[in-house]
Amino acid sequence: MKSDYAIADTSQILSPALLVYREIVIRNLKKMITIAGGAERLRPHCKTHKMPAVTKIELAMGITKHKCATFAEAEMLADCGVKDIFLAYNVVGPNITRAVRFLQRFPKIRFAVTADHAAMIAKLSDAMMAAGTTIQVVLDLDSGLHRTGVIPGPEAAILYQQIVDAPGLEPGGLHLYDGQNHQTNFEERAAAVRVCWDAAAQLRDDFVQHGWSVPAIICGGTGSFPVYAKLADKAVELAPGTCVFHDAGYGIAFPDMDFQPAAVMLTRVISRPTYDRLTCDLGNKSVAADPPKGQRVIFPDLPDAEQVLHNEEHLVLQTSSAKHYQPGDELYAIPKHICPTSALHKQAYVIEGGNVVEMWDVTARDRCLTI
Repeated sequence: MKSDYAIADTSQILSPALLVYREIVIRNLKKMITIAGGAERLRPHCKTHKMPAVTKIELAMGITKHKCATFAEAEMLADCGVKDIFLAYNVVGPNITRAVRFLQRFPKIRFAVTADHAAMIAKLSDAMMAAGTTIQVVLDLDSGLHRTGVIPGPEAAILYQQIVDAPGLEPGGLHLYDGQNHQTNFEERAAAVRVCWDAAAQLRDDFVQHGWSVPAIICGGTGSFPVYAKLADKAVELAPGTCVFHDAGYGIAFPDMDFQPAAVMLTRVISRPTYDRLTCDLGNKSVAADPPKGQRVIFPDLPDAEQVLHNEEHLVLQTSSAKHYQPGDELYAIPKHICPTSALHKQAYVIEGGNVVEMWDVTARDRCLTI
């Protein structure tokens, strides 16, 4: 590993451990602000870190608008002092009641949620009217991922008019997430992103001509936000998430994005069962299992390592370097997908100046805090 990751004393670090390098986090955030053209254009997604400590660093750097996907994340942001929170998720069932409770507990926060269906919008309106409060609703667009949202067009207009007209609701603009745009070639990605933007911008222009307020278009994710950042449109809000920590997956997918992994796993060898195998304590309870087996982490110091078995508490590596390691030896691993990896840890060891300086709680790993 690079000297940036060296730790003077690891003897008290329980493995498998999530390590967060504070200085690298700050460098990544500064780069995000530079790409965005100013902190005021950012609305970063907290799903990557889920940590109050990172949120407070962002606030100190002038990043005041934030995005999340769960009520636990929203509550964590609010408790940190964030005053503008966008819950980029369709609220249904008991979550409609939670939205009311959130607004009642944090009445001074600008709070918005997404919607993409008439019944959902109607139930939100009924709940807000009954509670005597108002919530901002952002129309979720389907830009081609086909996960949630409505395709820009007549149906989108009908739904937005419903939001405009519904008591208890305030139109918050458009949510343009294009998670399908993972083209490794930057020019190909940029071209695909512009297609998504053109459709959303035209829809916005149509809405404005109807006299409807469209205060924001919340754009993209990590891979596409540098493209949206080049747009001069004042409605653009940029919503990257992963690059605050970065990970091996995005490092491979987006080589043009010059961020450095700030969250790394420390694992220890617990067995050397054969001459060419090492078994580590980095099981799938400690690193995200959504990439396929064998691709969940990379080991910079073992470039030839093949991940041959991955169980709850064990990761078996086949490598020609096995003979150089003994039980108790340490390895550093970079997660392929850091967002769900951070959710597997209650706390992270914070490294600064080559030393463990504190522990950061991963507060919003839970689905529910108090609301």
